[in-house]
Amino acid sequence: MSTRSLLTAAALFGWLISQVHAADQWVPVRDVSLEVSPGSPLDFSSILPNGVIDADHRLIAGSDGSLAFAKAPEKPVRMLCASLAWSPASGGFPDHDGADRYARQLAMHGYNIARLHFVDASLMFGRQKDFDFDPETLDRVHYLLAALKRNGIYWIIDGLSSVRGAYGDYDDRWDANGDLKLRLHLDDEAFAHWARLQAKFLASVNPYTGIAIIRDDALALVILANENGIEFDGVVHERPGKPAYASALAAPFNRWLAARYGSTEALGKTWTDLGYDERLELGTVKLPADRYADGPRMRDLQAFFVETERASAARMSKVLRDLGFEGLISTYNNWPTVQTALSRRDLDAVTMNTYHDWVGGYAPGSALRQVSSLADGVDYMRMIAAARWLGKPFIVSEYDHLFWNRYRYEAGLVMPAYAALQGWDVLCRHGHGPIALAYGEPYPHKRAMLPYAIALDPVARAGETLSALVFRRGDAARSAITIPLAVRGEEDLSEDMQAREPERLTDLALVGRIGLQLEDRFDGEMGVTQARVETATDVLTALRDHGTLAPDNRTDIERGLYHSDTGEILLDRRAGQLRVSTPMTEAAAFASLREPFDLGVMRIEQADGNGLVGLSSLDVKSGISTSRRLLVIFATDAQNTGMIFRDSEEKVIQDFGELPVQIRKGYVNLALSRAAARWKVSPVGLDGTLYPPVESGSGPIAFRLSNDTAYGPTTYFLLEIADDG
Repeated sequence: MSTRSLLTAAALFGWLISQVHAADQWVPVRDVSLEVSPGSPLDFSSILPNGVIDADHRLIAGSDGSLAFAKAPEKPVRMLCASLAWSPASGGFPDHDGADRYARQLAMHGYNIARLHFVDASLMFGRQKDFDFDPETLDRVHYLLAALKRNGIYWIIDGLSSVRGAYGDYDDRWDANGDLKLRLHLDDEAFAHWARLQAKFLASVNPYTGIAIIRDDALALVILANENGIEFDGVVHERPGKPAYASALAAPFNRWLAARYGSTEALGKTWTDLGYDERLELGTVKLPADRYADGPRMRDLQAFFVETERASAARMSKVLRDLGFEGLISTYNNWPTVQTALSRRDLDAVTMNTYHDWVGGYAPGSALRQVSSLADGVDYMRMIAAARWLGKPFIVSEYDHLFWNRYRYEAGLVMPAYAALQGWDVLCRHGHGPIALAYGEPYPHKRAMLPYAIALDPVARAGETLSALVFRRGDAARSAITIPLAVRGEEDLSEDMQAREPERLTDLALVGRIGLQLEDRFDGEMGVTQARVETATDVLTALRDHGTLAPDNRTDIERGLYHSDTGEILLDRRAGQLRVSTPMTEAAAFASLREPFDLGVMRIEQADGNGLVGLSSLDVKSGISTSRRLLVIFATDAQNTGMIFRDSEEKVIQDFGELPVQIRKGYVNLALSRAAARWKVSPVGLDGTLYPPVESGSGPIAFRLSNDTAYGPTTYFLLEIADDG
């Protein structure tokens, strides 16, 4: 039998197995409209109101380095970000009516900032001439920006997302085939192209606001170019049989070496592998042949990258300042290595992208690992925590725990809880858009759930709902402990281009606030200046000895137990559980439930599988111990109808299937340490529709919650309590 036949047979077998399971495990979603009804339990506009955007409310780096309004620099604000990365495949920018509806829905869902990604690609889609923006798309972008601003939603905009920039006659604008991001650092023509793009788009007057985008108080942050680090760009373009590094780097690297070492003889004293044909005087010193081979050549290349990237960011920033931009500027928003951290040192704000169980594409054969993030101590969160420079705003410009990973419910608690603990400023779960107005839109990327497309995924949407409360509302507290990780400068570079802060230190992000700080700025506190050479256990011991960490803190790294200094977050790696207990929200994500556990008011007594359970007050001033209206979130897993995998573990996709989305049936038994004269639990549709109660009683509040209701499967329920006893 041929390989093709074997794959077909395996896929067919996987499909047959999925159909057998579908009948008893998966229930199709009945909701079509996804527009939240005003006043419904999912309308957060009253508990998370967006204010007016004006000069007083322009976002700045506040007095402690957190984002703040200009009129109150001492008061940090948290921003829940809507990722708007539209393309023709996902429907593109909406028309005026759609933009009004969409912006209003974002505000109702709790978003107060949006990141516009790949706008350059949309403006130039199908255009043959350089800078010949599509006029209808430009109009739609302008109108959407105005609609967002009217709804109190600020903007983050990439100066460049597409490697094709504003060059005409390309049909691969969303791919990574070009070299523009690399040339921005090396080539005056590429830099001039980027600068003209900023002048033509950002510095143009928006007819719907009457203000140039770059001068609008709503524009909080410009990311100069998305993911434009030199090393990362090389990895993206790495192909078998091709050199590890682009030849365009050779001449500037030789000039840099000549300025540093002066002669080939001096260079040879450091580089033990210098070839007989490599001469600084002739500019023939070679780039590393293998980026994963450690050595002094690699260490110097990293130092060259740092100097080049810092100079490039400064040059690009000046363009924006000369155009009148007063907001924050960032770039190099991925790769948490020592090298990239040094490149980010002088930026106004740090932006970072991070993913758990990354997926490379949508093609058949695309694969993920199908593993839990809790099992590795949420490494994807910790690695960017260690890339943050203390004293600057920190923006998570992209994150996700990707579909079709069955543990992705974890992200809805992991990221908002730890973002709050770290005191991060903006949290942006990446996708084409965070919400959709309806299922069934006639676009290729809207016909089924896909990676990087959270709007159609009930599990991701449940997580975003919880994020609005845990992070933006401030239900979870910021740590009172700050543990700086010492940075000296270039001497921190090693011979390994992948070197980053070690796990023995990033573990500290599960207990308190961490970040980078120049060593000469340390204040000498115990457990701080030695953080680079000690283990996390040593630092925690010092913090306990000095009374900074409470004696009852349960952190035990050897047992895989991490307890935040706030007392609100408990991660048990071995059990695969994350628990969050705050006055306004209690929630847990768990791979299994071997025995009941208490979160405070809520006790989770039993569940028939893994999932996310949350209980949040919907009252403005009442916590869950006294609130009369509480939102219950219960998320298991979701798949498309007819999904086909190539393997029984569902790691390798063959066919994503189609709508309707199906939710995995599940139940959980809950009990509250409250009693009431009357209480009832009612399902809430994905559009916020409140259905008749499915559980009710008097006295102690305890019930079994099934997501398979008579009105269709859902992830939301409303618990209403009257006349507390």
